[in-house]
Amino acid sequence: MHLCKVLASHASPAKAEMLKKFFKTGKGQYAHGEQFLGIPVPILRRILKPFSSLAFNHIDTLLKSPVHEQRLSAVLILVGQFKTGDDQKRSKVYKFYLKNAHRINNWNLVDCSAHHIVGAHLSGKDKAVLERLAASEVLWERRIAMVATWHDIQKGRREPALTIARLLLADEHDLMRKAVGWMLREVGKRVSVSVLQDFLKQHHQAMSRTTLRCAIEHFPPQQRRTFLKGECP
Repeated sequence: MHLCKVLASHASPAKAEMLKKFFKTGKGQYAHGEQFLGIPVPILRRILKPFSSLAFNHIDTLLKSPVHEQRLSAVLILVGQFKTGDDQKRSKVYKFYLKNAHRINNWNLVDCSAHHIVGAHLSGKDKAVLERLAASEVLWERRIAMVATWHDIQKGRREPALTIARLLLADEHDLMRKAVGWMLREVGKRVSVSVLQDFLKQHHQAMSRTTLRCAIEHFPPQQRRTFLKGECP
């Protein structure tokens, strides 16, 4: 059976309405016009198991869909193909992903894939593509640039995240402010608290309150209060 038909058979109108509100689909909001089937991610992952080797032309069709779960299916299949593929396959998945980055257009689509594909592919390689993405006018390409650095963070490497964070500190979109703060927090959690503290001492006055709050979430209360006052502890 065609994947879209299988997905449709698991639709839940009630859950779809809840997701429309959760993902901000109102006029002028970041997911305006997006459609939902109402399929929970764990169920979606089970549905996708027989479709793990789906060809790029079919994945391309899914990515063009206004239905969220169809695009999420495409992204999850790409992640699986990257993880299980040889070097040649991984390179093809990476290039296909970047070519379609503008279609990976919701925060959860980015967050479940950017570090697994872009970050993993660029591990040990030049990161110029991340700087290009960080300069994009497309919100989702900028978020891909930031979240992709999570791969290096998990390997104990801080510089890619700090470099991209510096480029995006002035970003005005709330979803970017949260992404930058999230990756900075991960640097403190997985690499070094002192590295994060040094970065914040240098840049805390240039970042939004949203970014700062995310970055210092695990700091002791007094240290959080000091940073939020605009002071340097």
